[in-house]
Amino acid sequence: METITVQTPDGPIDALLSVPDGEGPWPGVVVIHDAFGYRPDNRATSARIAAAGFVAITTNLYSRGGRVRCITRVFRELLSQRGRALDDILAARDHLKSLPSCTGSVGMVGFCMGGQFALVLAAEGFGATAPFYGTPLPRNLEQILDGACPVVASFGRRDPMGRGAAERLRKILDDKGIAADVREYPDAGHSFANRLPGQPLMKITGFGYHEEATEDAYRRVFAFFAEHL
Repeated sequence: METITVQTPDGPIDALLSVPDGEGPWPGVVVIHDAFGYRPDNRATSARIAAAGFVAITTNLYSRGGRVRCITRVFRELLSQRGRALDDILAARDHLKSLPSCTGSVGMVGFCMGGQFALVLAAEGFGATAPFYGTPLPRNLEQILDGACPVVASFGRRDPMGRGAAERLRKILDDKGIAADVREYPDAGHSFANRLPGQPLMKITGFGYHEEATEDAYRRVFAFFAEHL
């Protein structure tokens, strides 16, 4: 795993790159971090995806300016569904496609805020996308998913921001004839695949790590990616 520089329309940003062991090439995966940004958890996620046989790149969406300013800007761009954050993710996709270690087939995995981006950009040249608890679901979801790539989505029923999200997303994808695997885990909440500080309190409020749901979700994602990437 190494930190690299990715060129974007608004200048260079840093990113984590993880390449599987052995001889490639392999499909690529753009990993979109949650609202907390770069943490040790991102490195563990990147390593897991690479170990499954995918070249993983995690862009730092908070590369420019102070952290608070970056968070505000990125969320604003997520709501408007345009701006530098989206360009950064697409630049990471293009960077992967240019690597000799990558087959040129690229998917997305996004968590929380990143899961919302993974839905917003589902029609932008990816082979498959895997939003983890991308709640609340983006507005204009029906229009966003016109022409979208296959979707493997994972939600927690105890997510206070995600009530009804799995059912709604599943219906839209079914109506559009988009290949999909959408699952809601009954005992999991928001951020169930991320190890965040203060886990006991997080679980009480409907957030926090859930190992069983995490392992099953990754099993589904990797099987889905193996089929579509």
